[in-house]
Amino acid sequence: MNTIDFIIFLIFTFSVVLFGMSFYRKKTSAEEFTSAGRNLPGWLVGMSIFATYVSSISYIGYPGIAFAGNWNAFVFSLSIPIASYFASKYFVPFYRNSNSVSAYSFLEERFGKWARLYASACYLFTQIARMGSILYLLAVPMYILMGWNIYVVIVVTGLAIILYSMFGGIKAVIWTDAIQGFILIGGALLCLGVLVFSMPEGIGQLFQLAVDAPEGNKFSLGDFDADITTSTFWVCLIYGIFTNLQNYGVDQNYVQRYHTAKSMHDAKFSALFGGYLYIPVSALFFFIGTALYAYYTSHPGMLPEAIQQKPDYVFPYFIVNGLPVGVRGILIASIFAAGMSTIATSITSSSTILYTDYYRPFTKSESEGRHLRVLRIGSVLVGIIGIFVALAMISVESIIDAWWKLSSIFSGGMLGLFLLGFVTHKVRNVQAGVAVIVGVLVIAWISLGNILNLPGIHIHEYLAIVFGTSTIFLVGLIIAHKSYLWFARKK
Repeated sequence: MNTIDFIIFLIFTFSVVLFGMSFYRKKTSAEEFTSAGRNLPGWLVGMSIFATYVSSISYIGYPGIAFAGNWNAFVFSLSIPIASYFASKYFVPFYRNSNSVSAYSFLEERFGKWARLYASACYLFTQIARMGSILYLLAVPMYILMGWNIYVVIVVTGLAIILYSMFGGIKAVIWTDAIQGFILIGGALLCLGVLVFSMPEGIGQLFQLAVDAPEGNKFSLGDFDADITTSTFWVCLIYGIFTNLQNYGVDQNYVQRYHTAKSMHDAKFSALFGGYLYIPVSALFFFIGTALYAYYTSHPGMLPEAIQQKPDYVFPYFIVNGLPVGVRGILIASIFAAGMSTIATSITSSSTILYTDYYRPFTKSESEGRHLRVLRIGSVLVGIIGIFVALAMISVESIIDAWWKLSSIFSGGMLGLFLLGFVTHKVRNVQAGVAVIVGVLVIAWISLGNILNLPGIHIHEYLAIVFGTSTIFLVGLIIAHKSYLWFARKK
């Protein structure tokens, strides 16, 4: 790595950490730490939602997928407008009118404490898996660029992010998210420009090579077959709809941001703005992956076989060998921007859940100092666990595939439980509990069926969230309806 690139990268990284820590105030409160005083503008909150979407998983994983395959995973992005619409119309007003910053307090009101603890536990497992995936992808460029020990990079980066998340709270996270969002978009556009102008015969050659690829059209959105065992267009679309509805409806990352906006209008705008901005930006990352394929096809022998076998390494390798001095440093900084913003978000929201769902209900203390200590200790705890998960991720072949499977499984169908409480008042505590048990068994069957190659029908792991959510919702409704008819006949 050239000295100039290294200086650009260091200046950016230390500036972000120092900027985040600048929000530290000795005299503050748990309310300020978790909701930023509820006075942030809609564009800022929306930019933070967007930056939460665009992690290192998008920045490195999407180009890797497009390089090795096609645009099938982009179908996930196409489902976002549906979730954004429902969030703006229903979810934002619902949460803004509640008295708790926790996304899961409503479940306790409807079904009891077990429901709140179940959903929040699912959320925490999902966020820890997410932090691990992103931290690993943050370390990959530095490992390729300078040969640094990937374990050391993961640990040091994780600790730096923990530092400003712990001291600055949600306001620091949102402001740094917004700044990093602009940087990562600029970095991606810069890289694409270099790729396009590096094609020997221009952009036309890029499209021609991508369309005529031996393994099929690189711009394909996947097969349209009615097959639930592979990653078809429909599997990705349905997975995207359910995942994004869960993100906007019951994910603490998003719900907490609704509370930070200064008005209902700003909160609704942030949900729409953050979601819609992600669509063209994710398309940009997929196009970078396709351009990388065309670039290395038109320059045979430039890509080592070992790198080609590890798609997540292709984009970082190009940054090292294909970008001019200065631009390289900006790209590495933008990759770090994508990852740091998402990890900081996960740390802060997970700490908030530990505080609101696992500490506050079991203590009578009203000391603001103690509450802040709990929030900061929670930030450190989940951050360190995320670091250990990242270290375990090093042996994974495709990080985005692993993350999508883990997020689908760890979701535990909690969207179905939320919809049971949100849509109908007929379902009671025990009925919801039975529905959750059945839903968890379905998720376990889908997951273990593929891992252990059990006999019978195998369903793609992406659909664990779909079948788990649907099972909980439908079983809950059916049991409630049957119980209602039974009591009606008794009367």
